Order: sequence, then C-alpha cells, then structure tokens
Amino acid sequence: MKESVLPRVLTKTLLRFLTCGSVDDGKSTLIGRLLFDAGLVPEDQWASVVRLSAQRAQTGDLPDYSLLLDGLLDERAQGITIDVAWRYFQTPRRKFILGDSPGHEQYTRNMATGASQCDLALILLDASKGILPQTRRHTAIVRLMGIRRVVVVANKMDLVGWDELSFIELQRDFLAFAKPFGVSDPVFIPVSALRGDNVVHRSEHMPWYTGPSVLEYLEGVETDGHSMEAAMRFPVQCVTRTADFRGYSGTVVAGTIRLDDVVTVLPSGVRSRISSIVTFDGELPQASAGQSVTVTLRDNVDVTRGDVIVPTADTTAMATDRIEAGIVWMDEQPLLPGRRYEMRIGTTSVPATVKRLIHRLNLETMAEEPATRLEKNDIGHCDLMTERPVPADLYANARETGGFILIDRISNATVAAGMVASNTARQVFWEEVSVDKAIRARLKGQRPRIVWFTGLSGAGKSTIANATEQALYREGLHTYLIDGDNVRHGLSKDLGFGTEDRIENTRRVGELAKLMADAGLIVLVSLISPFRAERRMVRELLEPGEFVEVYVSTPLEICETRDRKGLYKMAREGKIQNFTGISSPYEAPEAAELVLDTSRESVEASVRRVVGLVMAKTSQT
Repeated sequence: MKESVLPRVLTKTLLRFLTCGSVDDGKSTLIGRLLFDAGLVPEDQWASVVRLSAQRAQTGDLPDYSLLLDGLLDERAQGITIDVAWRYFQTPRRKFILGDSPGHEQYTRNMATGASQCDLALILLDASKGILPQTRRHTAIVRLMGIRRVVVVANKMDLVGWDELSFIELQRDFLAFAKPFGVSDPVFIPVSALRGDNVVHRSEHMPWYTGPSVLEYLEGVETDGHSMEAAMRFPVQCVTRTADFRGYSGTVVAGTIRLDDVVTVLPSGVRSRISSIVTFDGELPQASAGQSVTVTLRDNVDVTRGDVIVPTADTTAMATDRIEAGIVWMDEQPLLPGRRYEMRIGTTSVPATVKRLIHRLNLETMAEEPATRLEKNDIGHCDLMTERPVPADLYANARETGGFILIDRISNATVAAGMVASNTARQVFWEEVSVDKAIRARLKGQRPRIVWFTGLSGAGKSTIANATEQALYREGLHTYLIDGDNVRHGLSKDLGFGTEDRIENTRRVGELAKLMADAGLIVLVSLISPFRAERRMVRELLEPGEFVEVYVSTPLEICETRDRKGLYKMAREGKIQNFTGISSPYEAPEAAELVLDTSRESVEASVRRVVGLVMAKTSQT
C-alpha cells in the first residue's frame, strides 16, 4: 500500500491561489467551508469554531466557517480579514497554497502582495450586491500582477433565491468592465459558501448550473509551469570568496541553468561559461527554478550582488534605466512625479525617479485617465528612470525580475508595488571628457561646492546669498548665484506652484547647479525648495561634502512683516494658492550644515558665518 501511495504523493502538482473581493463577500467563509467539507479540519479546531460561533451568533444556527481563516485576534474581534492568511493543504489530487486576502480598501497593499505570489485568483462577488469598487480594484490588481487564471465566484446565491437570471446578470456586469481591461475567459461559479452549495459538493438548489464545484475546478485546472519553461534568470544574492574559490550564490528564479552554458552578466554585459553548480550536498549538472545554488564562472569577471546571470542567446534580457510600469500606490502621501524613491528589483536596489505619470485607472469606468498624482490605493501607469541601468524583464514574462517595490528614502516605508510593462535599452551614454571637474577646479584654485540656501519667502535667503557671493568674489573665488525668482523667468517659466511643479523646479535647479559645480564653480542657490526629499536628491547628485545646506530659519511671523509685495496677505486671503508656509507645507531641514535666523542676527553676521564655512570647505590643500 505504501509503495503505491508514495509516488502519487510525490507527483502531486502545486497550485497557489488567492481569494479576493470586497468586504463581507464571504472569502474566509468560502475557504473555511471548503476545508471543512473536504475533511481537512481537525476535530479540536472544529469544536473551537462551533463554540465561538455560538458566542458571536453572527451566522444564525450555522457555524461561522470564517473562524477557520481569521487567525489574528483583531480579525476575530472585528469580523474582518486584515492580513493575507496563508493556508497549506492537500487533497488526494493536488497540493494547495491559498491566500485569504483582505477586502477593506485600507488593506489593498496586503492583497497586492499576496497576488504577486499566486497563479490563480478567486474573485468573490456578493450576488445580492453585484459589482463593487473594491471588486474592480482587486480585478485590476490581479490583471496587473500577471495572474492568468481568474475564477469569479458569485457567493450568497441563497440571498437571491438561487436565481439563474441573477447569476447571468452578474456575469454580464463583470465581463463588461473586466474584458476590455484584459481579464479574458474567466470561469464563473455560483455558490453559497455558508451553506456549502457548489463549494465542494454540487448544489441541489441550482440544477441549472452544470459546471464544477470550486474544489473540483481547483483540483483539475492546469498550471502553467511558467517558471520552469521560461528563459533562465539567476539573480546574484551574494559573492563567496576564499583563497582559491569565487562563487556567486542565489536562487534560480526561472528556467534551468546548466554546466557549460554560455551566459551574460547584467548589467555589465560581460560573457562567460558556467564552470560549476555547487550545493551543500555536492555539485550538480543543472539547477532549475526554485533551487538555491552557488555557481562559478570559467572566467574571472566582475560580478556583484544585484547582478543577474542570463543566457547569452536570450535577446530579451537587458539592463535599462528607463522603465514603463503599472503601479499600485500604497502610501498615505501621494505619488508625485519628479520625486525620488528607492527601487528594489530582483536582488538589487537603485534610486529611481517617477518621471511621468501616464494615466490613472478610474475604477468606476475602468477608463485610463490623465493624472498628475496617485493617491493611496490608486492604480496607474508611469515612466521611471533609475540612477543606473538595472536588469529588468517584462513582468508578463518573468515576475521575479519584472516586479519591484518603491521605498520612501526618508521613512523607509514601502510606498508602491510595480510591474514592468516596457523596458527600453539604454541609448544615451555618458561621454567621458578629457578636461574634468578636478582640472577645472585646480585651474580656479578652489574646490567646487553648492551652497543651498533654503527657507520661507522673506527669510532672507537671497539677501544673504547675494552678500555671500560678493564676499567670496573679494576673496578671489569663482562663483555663480542661482536665485529662485530669476529661474522662474527662464528655466522654469513653464512651471506653476503646485506640489508637482515645485518638485520639478527643485530638480531642474539641482541639475543646473551640478553642471556649474562640474565647471569648477562655487554655486550659491537661493531657493525655497520646501521638501526634504528633493533637497536630499540634490545632495545625492554630488560627491560627499560638495553640498552645503544653509537653513535660513527666520520665523513665519517675521517673514510676513518683510512682505513688500503683499504675497503673504494675498495668501491669507486665499488669493494665492499653494503658498509655502500658508497653504503649502515647508519641511525644515533636519541636519543642515548651517542654521541662520535673521530675526536674531544681522545679515553681516550671517554672511560671515556662511563665508567661514565655505572658505573652510573650498580652500585647496
């Protein structure tokens, strides 16, 4: 008996699937009922469910099957699913990993994370309520996450009298918005999760439905085997070195890597051959998707963490710094084009900027609409630029090297999940020049610096910057002053004063200042530049020590008394929108190299302090 059972167990296929939908559609109840009816619930756990069901009395005389899934105390207290609850089980025909995802809008990020790991999605609808906004959002995320198989489960059919016409109407409504978006040929199953109809056993209440039950479909559906058949991808997680060994460790995320394969290392593009595939138990002739191994190369080439080893013959593999991507925004603060984030893709991290927001998805109409920002739980499409080329596949071809997250560089919070929709080979390269910054600086007898004056309007930035430039000129130093008001007459004349435009204005000024520093100059910048993220972005454009932040911290009430143009007064009256300090925020520096308060010290004293700092940093040694 054992000899006949063991091979069957070892050859069972695995299906990863996710349940999703709106609040109270019955996701946890469906899976709880499935586990119970399939005989997969231990007696002691079931006794606990029956006892708690009687105490809660939320499902009448029937047990509350959702208690088998809602594992957290907060979930049970609120009667909702908060995090993705993963469950592992198997039937005589197949092994399963399922995720019961949250329905509440504030937990959309949890659902998106769960979808990225699944091959099939069960999207639940409450037959008595029809299509809801969260149903649309989850369907869009399922599509963006590359899930090819979708099962639409029309739950609570008992509440519509087991009516076939209601089921047909649900199908029509779902297809009307989902099909144009790319969800093709979904399977529809009518059920009553609480009563067990069409969950494991066929329903006697709906003789008009002749398709499979939910479990029958899950046991019979074919899996793609996509990772095994795809082109090989081996992201390097770490480099192992000894006196006579240099290996590259990681997990094969797609395809198969074999001895003597001709491979290319991205992003460098160097080529070599696989010399050995090493594991703790010895060497292997090959390794396939899911296996963790260490490989060695025949040639002594430069490979670091974050590089990806790919087949040389695969023309789709590339490194790029331009990515078009679908994106699910997860943060309370909106996505703003021009802002810099940390992108983590594969095993590498790289600074990335959202250059352009192409569109936002309207979840009511499923139409793609122009937008200048994404709010929390919005879904959109954007262009990103990375600081350096990174290996990136199309998400539809390779999830592991085509999916990424964006991280706020100040709070370290994950703010978005992204899926590469288009990658463009790098066509613009940095042209090396013979006369570089060091030569230009030596000719001028100084070290280049950017002195960045930030603060509210009326704080005294321009006055101090102008006087500082005169003092440095008298010392024989070569300078240039970039004033925020002057920039608005030319370089940024096309920009307004909304958050997005302020971000872009700071970026432009930062890039301009960098070019001037590259010319060997000491650049003085007087710019409100209200956001820490953009000031940090400019700092990171430069070499360590080249950026000097001077915070002119004059209090708001003092700034208002100096308002010769009446701007503060008009802002208070609502005649000027997005005025920093009144109707738009100012984020004070947390670690400026110098802090000045012109309400407490004279302009002359402030200038002496700035000049002293600059002279100390710019004098040649």
